[in-house]
Amino acid sequence: MLTDPTPTVGVEPGRASATTPPRPAGRFSRAFAMFGNGKSLTGLAILGFFVLVALLGDVIAPYGPLDKDFDALKQPPGWNHLLGTTHMGEDILSQLIYGTRGVLIVGLTAGVMATVIAVFVGVTAGYVTGWKSEALSALTNIFLVLPGLPLVIIIASQYENPNLFLVSGVLALTGWAWGARVLRAQTMSLRSRDFVQAARANGEPIRRIITVEMLPNLMAVIASSFVGTVTAAVLGLTTLAFIGVIPITNLNWGTILFWAQQNGAFPSFWWWYVPAGLCIAILGTALSLVNFGIDEYVNPRLRSAGERARARRRKHSRGPAGAATAVRPVAVRRPSTPGKDPR
Repeated sequence: MLTDPTPTVGVEPGRASATTPPRPAGRFSRAFAMFGNGKSLTGLAILGFFVLVALLGDVIAPYGPLDKDFDALKQPPGWNHLLGTTHMGEDILSQLIYGTRGVLIVGLTAGVMATVIAVFVGVTAGYVTGWKSEALSALTNIFLVLPGLPLVIIIASQYENPNLFLVSGVLALTGWAWGARVLRAQTMSLRSRDFVQAARANGEPIRRIITVEMLPNLMAVIASSFVGTVTAAVLGLTTLAFIGVIPITNLNWGTILFWAQQNGAFPSFWWWYVPAGLCIAILGTALSLVNFGIDEYVNPRLRSAGERARARRRKHSRGPAGAATAVRPVAVRRPSTPGKDPR
């Protein structure tokens, strides 16, 4: 739900009127309140754990990702190798830790790039009118119907050893259109609001109207678009690595699954592919929780449903004593006898 200017209660005559737009700092603080619910906090905590693993990978990894122990080939989990080893004696836990860095770099980089493009194209197309808006909308529709994964495969296969930033750019190029479409629709609804019209009547430049008046009201939609793009980029990276498009030198969770599939690890050597699959699932769950939290903040129906559920949990947590006080006494009427006044 977009944040409209809130009326001022108890304002003295001569002060700010009820249609005075809120201060930008207040609007930004309300926009980031979408991360204050339980779903978003849980997802952000899981994401923070993965970020710490990526940053401290060189410290917490027990071995190097390519260090070989020829005395422990395809060894199941044990004290020396907590998640087992590969067919070359490489420690799978160390490969998971080092692969986290590549996954997060590609996901966050592609998310930032795609979000910047989506905000620029979507907000501009929603604010301007005429052929400019139609041209930007047509460009968005073209990228919206392009097959993303085949295009990524074609572009990435043209390079012998594409780096992570090139892969991120290709994933961002194919993932910005949906966010731009949603932002265009939301900007068109904001364009006719009173505070935007007042800023336009005061002669404010378009740049300030968009950045100060409109973007704070679009922060929830932008954040949701960013989270969705990061999720798609992570899945796209692991898919490209699993099918062998990305070189094996770019270590990530997808390359672990690629080598497991190439060396017949399915289904006997479960410790080779299950941990990488669980990491992908847990990271996707964390991103989904953040997205659900943002959705609950934006959608008033979901937010009210969540508030009612929390109120019921608080009511039940008070125990039998609190429940007993909620019972209302029922008046009992005496049965009337014939010929007498029932009162």
